[in-house]
Amino acid sequence: MSAGIFTTARPLPGRLAPTIAAGTIIVLALPIFVVAGWPLAGWLLAAVLWIAAEVFAAVLARLPGRPDNLAASSMRGLGTTSRSFLVGVVLLIVTVSNQPVGLAAALLYAVAFTVELGVGLASYFGQEPEA
Repeated sequence: MSAGIFTTARPLPGRLAPTIAAGTIIVLALPIFVVAGWPLAGWLLAAVLWIAAEVFAAVLARLPGRPDNLAASSMRGLGTTSRSFLVGVVLLIVTVSNQPVGLAAALLYAVAFTVELGVGLASYFGQEPEA
């Protein structure tokens, strides 16, 4: 692997493939939750949090991303950071009040997020660098 791989600019990939991959994980987890006897409320919480986070990300993506627009760039950065923070706070509160539901939701959300991140990184680094 070349050291310049992280410094070479690439076009921003689409969000469709990572979103579909993570959504597939969420959907395929439902029968696993049912068969394993895990709390369905945990699956539902993870699914709702994932959908809410995706909607929030879609709203943020509509903000202009030009470097000369400091306000929009700041909102995108703060929004992206707060998205993960808010999901974590909800999962923490639920886990404190109902540990099996909170842990099931946190585990499923973490797996879906990891898949989404992996597909996003693969699609980004799989593109040809910009000239």
